[in-house]
Amino acid sequence: MKSFRDPKHILALITLFLLVSSSVAFAHSKDKDRWDNKYDTEVYLFGEKPIPFLVENAHLLPKGKVLDIAMGEGRNGVYLATQGFDVLGLDISATGLKKAHRLAEKNNVTIETRVVDLESFTLAPNSYDVILCTYYMQRNLFKQFQSALKPGGMIVVETYNVDYLKYARFSRKWALDTNELLDIFKGMRVIRYQDYDDGKEAYSSIIAEKTSP
Repeated sequence: MKSFRDPKHILALITLFLLVSSSVAFAHSKDKDRWDNKYDTEVYLFGEKPIPFLVENAHLLPKGKVLDIAMGEGRNGVYLATQGFDVLGLDISATGLKKAHRLAEKNNVTIETRVVDLESFTLAPNSYDVILCTYYMQRNLFKQFQSALKPGGMIVVETYNVDYLKYARFSRKWALDTNELLDIFKGMRVIRYQDYDDGKEAYSSIIAEKTSP
């Protein structure tokens, strides 16, 4: 049997690690380039107005520090900034975040932003009063939301569900299963929940509160 300390064996492991790492980095670089190119227009692709679910329920959210996951062009985070929240937005696209800052300036507020790869990002525990995530699906990140909230903090999540597949060509893996948000956040107190389907699009939305330390 070859020793684990065999130089050839160690070299092979290092080579494999570098190949895997470079492949992952290349994939993430492609994601960044794709979104930078998509956002590279004067038009706000998803509009400048926040999602209705956020507007209708913003008064329920605890004032304080908001983490806007996959902020993009900033429509939702900027809205919360206009309502007196302290907003930090994360996204892989620097181009999108630049537009978010322009939108904030247009609305006479300021926001903080950070370019990060969310697929390798870990949320700091007990750090946020609100975590906002709209139309971005990363299930392993969702599972960090409860621990990242301060006690009494709330999550706001909205994204497409399986019924949306009836109306658009869309990858099944990016769509929520029926009641999936309720399952993911079952350890939290559900404040608002909806399944929306207007015959053209379908999505699920939730606001839930962290009630334990």
